[in-house]
This record gives sequence, C-alpha cells and structure tokens, in this order.
Amino acid sequence: MLREKLEKIERRYAEVQKLLSDPAVHNNPTRFKELAKEENDLVDIVVLYRDYKKTDEQISGNEELVAEADDPELVEMAQSELADLVDRKKSLEEGIKFQLLPKDPRDSRNAVMEIRAGTGGEEAGLFVGDLYRMYQRLSENHHWKMEVLSSNPQGIGGFREVIFSITGKSVYGKLKYEGGVHRVQRVPATEAGGRIHTSAATVVVLPEAEEIDIDIDPHDLRIDVFRSSGPGGQSVNTTDSAVRVTHIPTGMVVTCQDEKSQHKNKAKALKVLRARLYEKAMEEEQAKLSAERRSMVSTGDRSAKIRTYNFPQNRVTDHRISLTLYRLEEVLLGDLEEFFDQLQLADRSEQLKAMA
Repeated sequence: MLREKLEKIERRYAEVQKLLSDPAVHNNPTRFKELAKEENDLVDIVVLYRDYKKTDEQISGNEELVAEADDPELVEMAQSELADLVDRKKSLEEGIKFQLLPKDPRDSRNAVMEIRAGTGGEEAGLFVGDLYRMYQRLSENHHWKMEVLSSNPQGIGGFREVIFSITGKSVYGKLKYEGGVHRVQRVPATEAGGRIHTSAATVVVLPEAEEIDIDIDPHDLRIDVFRSSGPGGQSVNTTDSAVRVTHIPTGMVVTCQDEKSQHKNKAKALKVLRARLYEKAMEEEQAKLSAERRSMVSTGDRSAKIRTYNFPQNRVTDHRISLTLYRLEEVLLGDLEEFFDQLQLADRSEQLKAMA
C-alpha cells in the first residue's frame, strides 16, 4: 500500500518535471508557478524514496551474496555491509513517513507575533525587549523582513507590548512553536542584594491572513482616532494619528499609534485584526473536528510555560521537549535552530503515534 503510494508520487513528480519544460507552460506564469510549487513539495520525498529503493536493491544483492558465496572473507564483508544497509533502510522509512504526514497548509504563510509583559513589573518589560530583539536577529539570519505594527514602550529598551509582522519563506512553519509563556531568571540591575528574580512574557504567533481568508464587513468595525501618547516626534503627539479598531461582533480591539499617518496606523491595525480573526476561525474549525489532533508542541498553548532563560547559569530550557542548551547569548542572538528542529521532530513523532 505504502509502496504503491510512493510509486504514484514518483510518477507524478516525473510528469510535473516534463510539464515544466513545456514552452506552453512557460508562457503561462500562473500555471508555471503552480507546477513549480508542486515540484518543490514532491522533491524531498522522491529523493528519499529513490534512495530507499536503491538501498533495498543493495540489501537483496548482499543477501544473495551471503547465501551463495564460498569465500568466508567475502561473506563476512557482505554481512557487515548488510547490517549497515538495514539500518539505513529503517532510517529512510522513518524519513518517508515524516514526509507523508499531512502538512499544515498555514506553514508557508507569513506571521504576526505579539509579545506582552507578564509577571515581573519593569523587569518583565525588559524581557519583552530581549525577546523582540531575539526574533529581530532571527529574522536577519533568515533574510526575513520584520515590521513593527504596534508597540507600547516601557523604560529603557523594554515594552509592555509589541506586535510585529515577519515576512519570508515558511515563516509561520518555523515560528508557530514559539507561542506560550517565556520565563527569564536573572538579577535585575536595580537589585542591590543580588537576588535572582523570575519574570515572564507571553508570546502569541498568528499566521498572517490574506483578505480572501477573512472578509471583514466595514459595518462591523468601529474606528476611533486619537492623539498618540507614545514617542515618535512632535507631529505624532499633536495630530489625531492613533487608531483604535473595534470588531463589534467579537469585541476584539486593536490599537496602533506607531506611525505619523492615520491611514498607515489603520492599515496596520486591520492587518493584526485580520490575523486574529483568522486564527479564531481556525481554532473553531479544529474544535469541530474533534478527531483531529492538536498538539501542545505545535499550537503553543498561550498559558503554558514553554521556555526558561536562566542568565546566571547561561542556560535555556525548552520544557516541552526537555532540551537544555548552555549558550544563552547565542540563543538571544537568534540562534534557535536546534529548538526548531527538535520541536518539529517531536511534533511529527506525535502525529505518527496518532496515526498508528
């Protein structure tokens, strides 16, 4: 059954490659883009399957050699190779199963992230700033584009809240694991006794919604404008440039005041509102499909403690996968790849168990 499915995928991959070389397809940008995406979606599993078939053939050849060869030295060498080939075949099988797992269609989307200070007062606000800069550096490392949509600065380098969008390849697929409560343990600069304080910040990760996903009726919106109370220059504080958008049916409220232009603030507020409404719609859909798994690893329960950053011990611990790294500075400089890889692996393992 699995072999038949893989053969079908390989045949389709060959068909797509042939179509992509057709001049008629090249003259149809929409069709070419669709086929190029399909080729990109299939290539990894086809490469694994071809390697799997080659390994399977090598196993058969070595088994025949072990059964028929008269030379003891040759038999011993074939048996040694056979053990390695069997291990490789098992590894390839696991890789193929992972590739066949249904992909979250939202993974390829851009993301809207919200970071809010939790317990810990001013120290929590400073930690929000640390997390914001961590994702800023992560974006630079991946050549993603980051744009602040709304912020509420607090003190030197801190925020009560900061909301921003990140645009790039498969952004949401990477960042969706970041949702939840992040804790920091360190000695605040204002602490004379050298005692370690624990503060927290909540991170929310939303897939960016397109206008075709969420159709917002203008009659469902109440738009209020007012003078900005934050930094940004004289004109920000002397004109009604800040915008508060209220979605009447749900009661959701989004405020943006970072831009000097009322029009730009309104556009940013609607972007955040659309992402929140899209996420709400997806959650309601998932709730209806009770048989569908929703993993804590992938969805990031907003009330769940997911990661602790311990400054005195130079330690970062992800509590969902019990992974601890003793390189806090590198993590805060945006090096989150080991966490991403292990979280994705744990997520896929859960999916495999659910399918068993």
